[in-house]
Amino acid sequence: MKIIKEKHSLVMRWTHWINFPILGIMIWSGLLIYWANHSYSISIFGFTLFRFFPDSFFTFLHIPYRLAEGMAFHFLFMWFFALNGFFYVLYTLISGEWRQLIPQKNSFTEAWQVILHDLHIRRSLPAQNKYNAAQRIAYTAIILMGFGSLFTGLAIYKPVQFYWICWLCGGYHFARILHFALTIGYVFFFLIHVVQVILAGWRNFSSVISGFEVIETSQKVHGEAGNNSDDPA
Repeated sequence: MKIIKEKHSLVMRWTHWINFPILGIMIWSGLLIYWANHSYSISIFGFTLFRFFPDSFFTFLHIPYRLAEGMAFHFLFMWFFALNGFFYVLYTLISGEWRQLIPQKNSFTEAWQVILHDLHIRRSLPAQNKYNAAQRIAYTAIILMGFGSLFTGLAIYKPVQFYWICWLCGGYHFARILHFALTIGYVFFFLIHVVQVILAGWRNFSSVISGFEVIETSQKVHGEAGNNSDDPA
């Protein structure tokens, strides 16, 4: 038989789906800011070995310098990003959901087993509750990354007013590098997340929209094994 089981709360679903376009706009506007001064590169003794987004990239896409537009969007949606993240973390603390998200003692060992299973090297998955070990680590990491983006973002936005934050980030230039590295981390997380959703199938994806999952269960019908000595004649 089939039963309907609640899987994801309304708060989790709303914060999840709201965060997707917000983060997309944050990355897009952040790139507009970066493209206005694309100074990130890998250099040794003053010799540039590699530049992220070389000039040919801008020439090919015909991207104009839109610093003011990028800053306006970035600093506006920063508030939505921060408030949405704060609301989600607050919900997990109040509801107790954090217990299912925080990595456990064996999570890193089991996460490797999950990876081997996804690569079809290992047949069975380790025991799991709502989230497996790899998901626990990934979802906890993305929350910490969000906090890191806000922290480094403040160091870049107001390096004088928040001089102590800038100092903790290793200075203005290093804060920019950390901020940019976290953005790359979001992109990798998103790509892996999409692949995992595809592998998990439509039923798992639809539960993040509806909040419910239809589960197939076995049912024992009274007397289905046939008559026995305890059954009435």
